[in-house]
Amino acid sequence: MKYAVQLYTLRHHMENGENFFDVLKKVKELGFDGVEFAGFYGYGAEELKEKLEEYGLTAVGAHIGPDDLKPENLGATLEFCSALGMDKIGVGYAPHSTAEEAAASRDILEYAYNEAAKQGITIYYHNHSDEFRPFSDGSYPIDIIKPACALEVDTYWSFFAGVDNYKFISENRGKVVLLHIKDGVGEKPCALGEGNNDLLSVAKIAKELNMEWVILENDDPEPDGISDISRSMKYLKANF
Repeated sequence: MKYAVQLYTLRHHMENGENFFDVLKKVKELGFDGVEFAGFYGYGAEELKEKLEEYGLTAVGAHIGPDDLKPENLGATLEFCSALGMDKIGVGYAPHSTAEEAAASRDILEYAYNEAAKQGITIYYHNHSDEFRPFSDGSYPIDIIKPACALEVDTYWSFFAGVDNYKFISENRGKVVLLHIKDGVGEKPCALGEGNNDLLSVAKIAKELNMEWVILENDDPEPDGISDISRSMKYLKANF
């Protein structure tokens, strides 16, 4: 199993793109094998790929906006993805505050998923907690969205919503392509082992499914992103 980090965790170190490559180099020094992008800071795919190869990192995926997957933008999105060497790309959020919004997001994702598959690229959806909370009619946003594409389960936000991660991931094993490993207390994420997420059950199912990658993320690291992921890496090495 290999470890990546969602670069949103380290956004405050990047200063709108400055120090971006220094951060990538530090990520490798801390023992990570890959990164999941959260924006490209104006750099081209070829330049990013060259730097990743220099540092020995893999582009595991990226969080983009749902508009990037609409038919008029999808071609450019997939071209960038391919040039960077990624075979997966996903959305960190898509509108789902009503059943109608969720269905509209599903349609965008489904079209993109089917088109991207022709090029060997997998489109995935990353959850927060409210996808697991029902609408007034008893339906769930996650159940509307998930038939459309692959899933990247954010295991803290699902846990926070009351989901049994082991059960959910196991039942959706054919759709789950990436896992966000995350800890937290209440609505406050924290470094691994410092919260109350059932991380060991996540480790168990990740091993059972032979997941190639687990991706570390912290939405609000303390005291800073580098310090936070350094502590989390110790937990990963000890438990994953």
